[in-house]
Amino acid sequence: MTRTLYRNARFFTADEGGWADAVIVDGDSFAFVGAEGDAPATDAVVDLGGRAVLPGFTDAHTHLLMMGEALGQVGLTDARSLDEIQERLRRARATAAAVLRGRGWLFDAIPGGAPTADMIDAVVSDIPVYLDANDYHSCWVNSAALTELGITRDTPDPIGGRIERDADGEATGMLYETAAQQYAWAHRDAMTTDEQRDAAVTRVVESYLAAGVTGAVDMAFDDLALAALGRAADRGALPLRIAAHWFVANTGDDEENLAQVAEAARRARTDTNGVRVIGIKLVLDGTIDACTAAMRAPYADGSNAAPIWPAERLAAVVAAADAAGLQVAMHAIGDEASTLALDAVEEAIAANGERPRRHRIEHLEYAAPGTAERMKRLGVTASMQPVHADPAIFTNWAAQLGDHRVDRAFAWPEYEDAGTLLAFSTDAPTAPHAALANMFVATTRASALDPDVPAVHPHFALPLDRAIAHATRDAAASIGDGEWRGRIAVGQAADFIVLDTDPFAAGPESLLTTRVVRTVIAGRTAYEI
Repeated sequence: MTRTLYRNARFFTADEGGWADAVIVDGDSFAFVGAEGDAPATDAVVDLGGRAVLPGFTDAHTHLLMMGEALGQVGLTDARSLDEIQERLRRARATAAAVLRGRGWLFDAIPGGAPTADMIDAVVSDIPVYLDANDYHSCWVNSAALTELGITRDTPDPIGGRIERDADGEATGMLYETAAQQYAWAHRDAMTTDEQRDAAVTRVVESYLAAGVTGAVDMAFDDLALAALGRAADRGALPLRIAAHWFVANTGDDEENLAQVAEAARRARTDTNGVRVIGIKLVLDGTIDACTAAMRAPYADGSNAAPIWPAERLAAVVAAADAAGLQVAMHAIGDEASTLALDAVEEAIAANGERPRRHRIEHLEYAAPGTAERMKRLGVTASMQPVHADPAIFTNWAAQLGDHRVDRAFAWPEYEDAGTLLAFSTDAPTAPHAALANMFVATTRASALDPDVPAVHPHFALPLDRAIAHATRDAAASIGDGEWRGRIAVGQAADFIVLDTDPFAAGPESLLTTRVVRTVIAGRTAYEI
């Protein structure tokens, strides 16, 4: 087994002490971290040319197949008007075949924030068009897609979702929450071939390695994703460390819901060929941008949204998963939803007794005061995404609340101050997957999407070393891997990345232009330029 000295670099360890100038990799782990003069003899030496080295990033909340598919679709996040969206669709139609898919549009780019099928029909009406919103909780479709899906005035709204309708009761072209999942996405899954899914996985792996991501946690796992990633592993094309949470939907029937938990537990006990199923994912509410997140107080327009999971059904599922040793990850963007999540965790602890556990709440975009302290007491991880706080997409978010709640948006320091484990991720493809751009938003509260947009809530920005630690060390710890990966330390897995610029020296703006020149996983170079 080769012992290799990596020297002439600044190693940020995300560990006590913070820095080293040399490491030794013995097989797949670090055998030495410290000053080069103290390093023992090795078989090989790699000179890193004075560059900065970080632990590999773990994207602790992502959607792998969806991200891979999104990388091949029409990008609309930076289209700031309906005219621009329509022009991109018009151009894309020239090369589209039987269907046109796009992703990332923002509500405030649409007049009145109310997209309609007619707006798409004006430029593409002959084939179905499916456009996922930036938050991936809504899907905007044209008339041909409504016909393809079989949606009419008589189609009922599913539990936790809504088919938007006009005054006459006709579908307008907007599918919210579970309506998007059960109609648009289910149809997409049925029409996608294994070859297309394999191509999506390849795009994800290539993109993550180039971004310095060495591990990922899929947050809506199912049989299709498991099969696609398994095929990649069989080909030797899955170097990333993958953990997954099996998606559990509220069917409205307790027995069926618990059967999904049992299936997740079975998957967690099964050899899944390169992917570990470690828990379940529950979506408790929607998003603030679409006024579908469950809030304690109404939105600016007087509306509010009920949770997708009623308290009694949620408590039963969380208790069953907790008893089975599964990690429970709950999407909760509004303060009503995060309170509901913590209530369910507290009930599960009371039912199943005290023992080691580490459940998670995802997003926490607006949480009630005291939430961070309660999470610390219950041992619940705060899983948050700096890129969701990008000022370029914040205007609509703030407008929907329209009151003092805007002042506590994405309040990461509250979780640090409470001592709550805080894990950073991107939630790709709801936001760009680039790890360094994510760190730019975290450490500035400025925009990685549009440099002309001023920072919002800069007092919530974190120092770069802490931001990176949340995205490496703490992201790994959020799924129970902290004892063996996430840091540059003796005995830890040798997962690290080499940058062409040292952002600690060059300043946070450099994070937007810095490139990853080498990505190492388990001591092997998986990417290099």
